[in-house]
Amino acid sequence: MKVSLANLGNLTLDEAIYPRNVNEAIAIQENLQKCIITEDKISQPVKYVAGVDVGFEENDSISCAAVAILSFPDLQLQEKSIVKRSTTFPYVPGCLSFREIPALLDALEKLTITPDIILCDGQGLAHPRRFGLACHLGLIFDIPSIGVAKSLFIGEHETLPQHRGSWKPLVDNGETIGAVLRTRTGVKPLYVSSGHRISLMTAIHYVLKCAPKYRLPETTRIADSLASC
Repeated sequence: MKVSLANLGNLTLDEAIYPRNVNEAIAIQENLQKCIITEDKISQPVKYVAGVDVGFEENDSISCAAVAILSFPDLQLQEKSIVKRSTTFPYVPGCLSFREIPALLDALEKLTITPDIILCDGQGLAHPRRFGLACHLGLIFDIPSIGVAKSLFIGEHETLPQHRGSWKPLVDNGETIGAVLRTRTGVKPLYVSSGHRISLMTAIHYVLKCAPKYRLPETTRIADSLASC
């Protein structure tokens, strides 16, 4: 897989992923957010979906990034990539993509299969600056991406019915930034949001298709197990 510098405006790749401090990281997010597309621009038919996750070792000094490519819709593992490298950015809520993307880039660039959609274990538009990990990663590779978070970061929602497939808008300051989605009856929901080149309704559709049995999509489950290295 190759990065797409065209989406980064006047920034180089290094400038887009290696801020020198938190203020610079926030400025990068605010700059790149303007390039995010929240309409469906997906290659059809979808043949491959990817899951990405990052674990940390040695007091968080080492990042372990994992990517799993699954065939769609049967969700069989086709390719995997695991990379370890030094962690270059501290833990700062709202800036986690800068902590994870360097290692994820290394892992994604090793792949021979280019996925049609990337499902990220993190936020997309459901972010204070509407630029979570899924937005950042999707923009850099110019690939449709979805944020699939296990916990609420920002926003409010109405009470969610207990059955699988039920969802409610996730709203922040009057703006719908994602959805709270139940992927398994009676089990805690997930927080889904558009990353890049995908609408919220389509994101919900693919998350449900990728989570036929468990709370988490198979993409996330496999990538998480690989990142626990």
